[in-house]
Amino acid sequence: MTISSRAKIINPSPTLAITAKANKMKAEGINVISFGAGEPDFDTPVFIKDAAKIALDKGFTKYTPTSGIIELKKAICEKFKKDNTLEYSTEETLVSCGAKHSIFNIILTLCDEDDEVIIPSPYWVSYPEMVKVAGAKPVIIKTHQNFNFKITLHQLKEAISSKTKIFILNSPSNPTGMVYNESELKSLAKVIVDSGIYCISDEIYEKIIYDTKHISIASLGEEIKKLTLVVNGVSKSYSMTGWRIGYAAGPKEIIQAMSNLQDHSTSNPTSIAQYATVEALKGSQQELQKMVSEFEKRREYMVDTVNSINGISTIRPDGAFYCWINVSRLIGKNFDDKTIKDSLILTDLLLTESKVAVVPGVVFGDDDFIRLSYATSMENIVEGL
Repeated sequence: MTISSRAKIINPSPTLAITAKANKMKAEGINVISFGAGEPDFDTPVFIKDAAKIALDKGFTKYTPTSGIIELKKAICEKFKKDNTLEYSTEETLVSCGAKHSIFNIILTLCDEDDEVIIPSPYWVSYPEMVKVAGAKPVIIKTHQNFNFKITLHQLKEAISSKTKIFILNSPSNPTGMVYNESELKSLAKVIVDSGIYCISDEIYEKIIYDTKHISIASLGEEIKKLTLVVNGVSKSYSMTGWRIGYAAGPKEIIQAMSNLQDHSTSNPTSIAQYATVEALKGSQQELQKMVSEFEKRREYMVDTVNSINGISTIRPDGAFYCWINVSRLIGKNFDDKTIKDSLILTDLLLTESKVAVVPGVVFGDDDFIRLSYATSMENIVEGL
């Protein structure tokens, strides 16, 4: 069997071995505290599940239009107008099988061979792999803790070349939790507009935010809006990770091309999940507010406790549910007969010796860090830390 060159360039997750080891330990009855979760530990709100049950009972179990049911697309347009002061028509929106699928559609639709896509590091693990699948080149720009892990104006300008097609912006960020403010976004928007490149604005953690407010870069003027593809979904905000509903909004001709691509890949997202998502977007936001309030308490405890541990530190995240832990002072040190050469070895050591599972920073593009999720119970957080 011959594997295609496209499939060969996709890297397997370096965390799979750690995950497999943690699962094996749990199966053996060992109490492993996991800080790896990339999803809320809360159940989907009852009123959303009830909407899915009603859809089932009414027989909404058939194909829908590839781009999504009109009721959901209208609800998405209403959400953009209310939350982000953004006006989109239903022809400028596309519903897909998760925000990841939306981003994948955008990259495959916009990128040709040898195009470049600028990705600030640390980044969500799938960005570079999606770019490589499209035959394009990921251009990784390392951000620094001194600038709260945000790409600077100078860095973006320096990275743009004649081959640049897209800049990926993730705010609030996975894994750092950092949020770009209005001034920072305006500066980035000017560079994007002046350069004529596209921006993917990944806003999946928009609702999970604490000391600041979320601003969509697309809302900062008509010029930047024409160059921006806004991506969002219900996975994080409504604890609907398994429902697989994400959406994108942007210029009509790009959205139509993305829909054509989706026609011949997944077709429509699950019909029942779409009807449930209408209710999530239009219904009560009380459960969301409760969840964010609980995340905020956990964040405070985790940040304070981590910063009291000798050899590691973190800055307070503005959004999402992760702490990005600086472990650079541990790299090169020894534990028993093992040298901690990188974040993977440290991660394995924490699992083996402390029965604590974390995610190594190398998968996000920075080997001096590890990621801890506080999307787990306070009891687990206290014990694990």
